[in-house]
Amino acid sequence: MNSVKHTTTRAQESTNAIERLYITMRHLFNRGFYKPMGVSGETLRNALLLLRPEIYGSIAEEKAELNGLIYVLERLPEGIEQCRFINLTSDEGYTHSHFKPIIPPKRRRNCYRIDEEQMNIEITRGRSDIYDILTHLTFLFIEAQKICNKVLIEDSDRTIRDWQKLEEAIKQEKLSQAAREVALIHTANILGRPFQEVLEVYQNLATKTDPERFLKIIYWLGKLAIDEEVGGEKRTITFSALLRERLGHHIHGDRWANTIKETLIKKSLLNRPVHIISANMHSVVNSLYARKSLNKEFPNNGSLEIYEALSSPKNEHLRKKVIATAKRNGMISIDDLSGTNIDVQIFDMAKLGKDACCYELAQELPDDKKPVIFVMDYAFGEQAYETIDELLKPYRPEKGEPVFLDIASISIMGKAGILEGGKGDLMIPSAHIFEGTADNYPFKNELCAEDFEGYGLKVFEGTMVTVLGTSLQNKDILEFFHQSTWGVIGLEMEGVHYQKAIQSASKIRKSIREDVKVRYAYYASDNPLETGSTLASGGLGTAGVKPTYLITDKILKQIFNSK
Repeated sequence: MNSVKHTTTRAQESTNAIERLYITMRHLFNRGFYKPMGVSGETLRNALLLLRPEIYGSIAEEKAELNGLIYVLERLPEGIEQCRFINLTSDEGYTHSHFKPIIPPKRRRNCYRIDEEQMNIEITRGRSDIYDILTHLTFLFIEAQKICNKVLIEDSDRTIRDWQKLEEAIKQEKLSQAAREVALIHTANILGRPFQEVLEVYQNLATKTDPERFLKIIYWLGKLAIDEEVGGEKRTITFSALLRERLGHHIHGDRWANTIKETLIKKSLLNRPVHIISANMHSVVNSLYARKSLNKEFPNNGSLEIYEALSSPKNEHLRKKVIATAKRNGMISIDDLSGTNIDVQIFDMAKLGKDACCYELAQELPDDKKPVIFVMDYAFGEQAYETIDELLKPYRPEKGEPVFLDIASISIMGKAGILEGGKGDLMIPSAHIFEGTADNYPFKNELCAEDFEGYGLKVFEGTMVTVLGTSLQNKDILEFFHQSTWGVIGLEMEGVHYQKAIQSASKIRKSIREDVKVRYAYYASDNPLETGSTLASGGLGTAGVKPTYLITDKILKQIFNSK
């Protein structure tokens, strides 16, 4: 009994910490700026330290957190650790300047290094993007302060020998292997980590153009923290006036949706039944065309083998062949220019040549009744509401009556954290609940667990929680969700936002049919309750191929068999 009580109390503390984080972030955003190591930033740091999210590992300990550092660096622009001034902006026209965008490997956002001290980050995907960035930056500032506390001799502006030796190594143009290993030993002492661990992170972050990237990151994190501590050179995060004015006004979602509707008009597709799929940009096109397109390369027609080959970076020629087949047989690509970073593919099923598609319609239909499959790339958090809400509104031409889209179904597939099971297993939600609120969205899912049985993957069916940020979850909160009467099977960031848009369009605004079919299915990218299985432990690799294409296949079969 006591253990249950303790867990619940800890879960409540963690929930309160998340709430404080978001309230503080909103306050700082409205204020327009803050100093991360000042009083305003202290609230964020303390809340994150109290929360101790699984993805940030040993953030609350004296030693450095290396896996969390890699995770964060993959989602922030290269060089941000060198910048004292970080400015979050709207889309303010930097594409028309000489600045080249820096795009983080794991987040689609344009960032611009303005000068040696300033990094500008463009926010076009709503509040979730701001929360994500500020959370990662808070982690970086905590880690930077750990380095400062370790290397700065108390009550002086002098530093320990380990730091001096790292500084010497950084100033050298090229390091020999011996000099590099000496520098890594000093760095390991600073970080409180074994040499072997530090060496692995060094190798992970090294690039051909910048082999010493890890040493530079640690040096600059520490240097800016020391400069602030000793010299009063404050680090500052600001939010541009235009960003504060535009946020929440669906500017980018409106542009995105209008571009799509104009394309549908040009191609005479606006009055056809449309099946929306939120997915990646490869699984639908490959499922529709790959087996027929690549029958010479794969005569045995093993679809999983084909999809694994298409997922390999080495096989660009195979991907190009499938795309070429798709373009000849009804595919229209719309690269995003709206700022949403959501690319689109439209598949006109009336344009299929003989033996081009791997699926067949269950009944003969005239061309003007054949379905149109609309695939949109993944949205990010609240952006899911902005984009789908705008897309489901009727098209309003400059003259004439509004034209309502014939939305036949909406399918959402994607990655999520699982609370029971492992990477690659499946989750089929029956409802979404919104973290931190009493909001809940039950719905009839056209997919069910039985659809996926017999494929060698575990399948879980039940409630899923839409979280404010995946990097803020800890075991206490997740165990509470899982073990309470909510019976949560997994967590993700978009489900509630999609449902809010779908339900308001179908039940309140009446802009789409009330009986629109809805499908949700997720595969597990991580298990945040298992140490070593969080998102910071790395991606799925080829293990994600099977669940991705299995879900895609089930969605497409239902679309082609719909009446």
